Amino acid sequence: MPQDLVPKTSKLKRGDIRVRTSADLTAILWWDKRDICLLMNIYNAPAEGNFCNEGGKAINPRIVMDYNHHMGNVDKSDRIANSYSISRCTFKWTKKLFFPMLDLAILDSYILHSSCEGKKISQRDFQYTLVRNMLAHAGPEQRVPRSLGRPPNVEPHVARLKVFGIKHWPIPCETQLRCDMCKAGSVTQKVFVKCHMCEMGLCIKKICFEHYHTQAQF
Repeated sequence: MPQDLVPKTSKLKRGDIRVRTSADLTAILWWDKRDICLLMNIYNAPAEGNFCNEGGKAINPRIVMDYNHHMGNVDKSDRIANSYSISRCTFKWTKKLFFPMLDLAILDSYILHSSCEGKKISQRDFQYTLVRNMLAHAGPEQRVPRSLGRPPNVEPHVARLKVFGIKHWPIPCETQLRCDMCKAGSVTQKVFVKCHMCEMGLCIKKICFEHYHTQAQF
């Protein structure tokens, strides 16, 4: 197409026609509700200018009328599919490919349904019925109860962290013990406090008792 017929750079009004010819080829830029670019070699080049009827509606060039008459279902399928399209704006190429294909699949199903004998329904009612049947087939949604608030940083598979139904309380012990948390860090710390359930010597001042029962790794 000629570079001077690019729609974005051509400021046209409804009914405007721009024409460029080269040998037996004719390029046309026509503006109706949007820009329409045509390339033909079967008709003479139309006149340039603005062509609208008394109601302000753009007059179709001859090539446009012939195209609408002979195009078959190419553009009609796109128009029908876009009437109740489920596509949405997205930046993911997978969705841009999936949703238009799904629209065409639904349209093909509607066309096959319309070709069968029986009561005819509109495309809108067909899609409503399709959605209802899909929801009925899927069954009720299984809702998983979720606890409110921030989840604790606790791993339930670690025995010492299972505090449900078990009371881990620090109690004094008669004999001197070595803090197991400090021992893991290669530090010797003698304590006279242990866990009532774990029977482990743990520091209170260094919060070793809290870390032992709340941290999965230390």
